[in-house]
Amino acid sequence: MKLSIRTRLFTNLTALLLFFVFLSLCLTLLGLEKYYFWQKKNVLVTAGETIDSVYLGNPEDLSLDLERLGNTLGARIIISRDGYVKYSSFGRIINEKFHELPPAPPSNAVSAVPQPPRPLSISKERESFDSRTVLEVQQDQVLKIDFLTMERQLNNGDTLLIHQPLAPMQESATVAAQFLGITGILALLLGSVWTFLFAKKFTAPILELNRIAQSMSKLNFSQKCTINRSDEIGELGSSINQLSTQLDTAISELYQKNLQLMADVEKERKLDKMRKDFVSSVSHELKTPLALILGYAEGLKENVAKDEDSRNFYSSVIIDEAGKMDKLVKDLLNLSQIESGFFPLTQTDFDLSALLNDFASKYQTLFQEKNITLEMNLPDSRIVHGDSLRIEQVLTNLLTNAIDHTDANKQVKISIQDVDDKVRIFVFNSGKPIPEESFDKLWTSFYKVDKSRSREHGGYGLGLSIVRAIQELHGNRYGVQNTPEGVSFWFEVNKTAP
Repeated sequence: MKLSIRTRLFTNLTALLLFFVFLSLCLTLLGLEKYYFWQKKNVLVTAGETIDSVYLGNPEDLSLDLERLGNTLGARIIISRDGYVKYSSFGRIINEKFHELPPAPPSNAVSAVPQPPRPLSISKERESFDSRTVLEVQQDQVLKIDFLTMERQLNNGDTLLIHQPLAPMQESATVAAQFLGITGILALLLGSVWTFLFAKKFTAPILELNRIAQSMSKLNFSQKCTINRSDEIGELGSSINQLSTQLDTAISELYQKNLQLMADVEKERKLDKMRKDFVSSVSHELKTPLALILGYAEGLKENVAKDEDSRNFYSSVIIDEAGKMDKLVKDLLNLSQIESGFFPLTQTDFDLSALLNDFASKYQTLFQEKNITLEMNLPDSRIVHGDSLRIEQVLTNLLTNAIDHTDANKQVKISIQDVDDKVRIFVFNSGKPIPEESFDKLWTSFYKVDKSRSREHGGYGLGLSIVRAIQELHGNRYGVQNTPEGVSFWFEVNKTAP
């Protein structure tokens, strides 16, 4: 089972707290009594040295200090000399060897009561502190109580005895151990609560950083670290935010470049297809006239045409097909120059109405030959800005296309319309509508809606491609739309210089 970092931190800190509570309890049970005993021995030795430093031989001079010291230590203090008691902190000495004490002797005399030879107690431990001080643990055989006894030879020759019961020491150690056990349990409970809160607070930013890192691994950089700290974790949160921002920027740029690369690849694929289609279309368009030229030239060489009229017909076919090939090559060169972007435009202000009227006059004879009615709806004057020669070339291609595709109604119309800062020129011809799916393809080189009639009209499908190239070079729009009566092609010219 996988444990979270919060659970492991709480468990480890609680175990550490439990270890120190248990260690403290063990040390108290094993060492408190010994330490207490060692401290009491030092206290007794210090008390003996203090009495020795101020004692001059008369206990009455220090009776108040001796009584205070006895009460403070909870001990019995005896001063004797040569077996006679000079001072006792109690009315009688609590020891089976001593009986009721006689009246106190004068201050300058030694008590007449001799000290019995030996107290009724058993020595359990004896230690010489220095040459004049002896520490001894004794057990009273009647009371069954252990005493810590210090015996010191004073400077004036008297003997100082201090008897302190060990029972209070043992009782104090036991009570201290019990109290430490209770406080240890309470400390463990409170410490566990504190450990839980600390683990929760300490791991909260780590869990947040982990959540943000997992989000970043899924390329989601919208989430940011909200840790407001000045330590290493706060610096880590700030670094992750910076990393998230930089990765987001880098991946966004990479994504955009990838899209651009895909678009470039798709564009290159389309261009490659267009080149292949272009070569195929040019080959197809040149194949027929070349075959005719070759066939009729061989006919002339083999003298198939016996009379003058036949030879003239053969020659006319060769000249006509050669002229078509020459026009195709010129249109291809013209289109290539325009699409290359190196074709210069000479843009000036000119009168569009005058240009359209002159243009219509040039084609008047052709309209009459084909019995086509030309209708023009133009203002008296309309000044526009552009390359007038290229605009005339656009008109020529659109009008030629209209003438070639007019139906039995034989109607062609030219009109203009203002559209914002542009002037839009319409070239309409009566005829059947163009399928909408062919609208975008019309402007592609060699594309023909009705391929079965391509030879009939003598076109190669380059006229509208040249219109597109010239308009794009001007930066203006172009298009086609079906009407109830026929088809209308249009293009735009700038009113003033852009």
